[in-house]
Amino acid sequence: MPTTASWSTVDTPIGPFTAIAAADGAVLASGWTATTDDLTPLISPPLRPAELRERRDLGAITRAVRAFHSGDVAAIEEIPVRQRSGEFLTHAWEVLRTVPPGQPVTYSEYAALAGRPAAVRAAASACARNAAALFVPCHRVVRISGAMGGFRWGLDVKRWLLAHEAAAA
Repeated sequence: MPTTASWSTVDTPIGPFTAIAAADGAVLASGWTATTDDLTPLISPPLRPAELRERRDLGAITRAVRAFHSGDVAAIEEIPVRQRSGEFLTHAWEVLRTVPPGQPVTYSEYAALAGRPAAVRAAASACARNAAALFVPCHRVVRISGAMGGFRWGLDVKRWLLAHEAAAA
């Protein structure tokens, strides 16, 4: 794994969005923050770059972030993501990418989609440990009551994302 990664921040309607990308264009970490200090610790140690270089634009990643926030909620689907953890978490992150925009699932439904219906806490942990917010859309998982649940980037951001996706669906 190369030891240098690039990062860029894009202004969005819900605040600055920063992404860190490997040299091959895979997202290593992302979220609604203006600093890489909030993102770098989220990257799995074997994938964590030794050096970060700021770029004005991350190509396909930047285009997808802008398009998503402008209403093309499917724009994020083809962006590669690289996260590493145990077998269940890695699988659960892949499953999250299959949850359609505008159709949030409960933590129980998410656990079942991930193949372990009784593992609701493990499913919630996958959301909490997700480093690549937006591209691995953990915001699409809600509590069984319909309540938001948690979200690293704040419940106002999660509400906006869910409403934005529902309006575009």
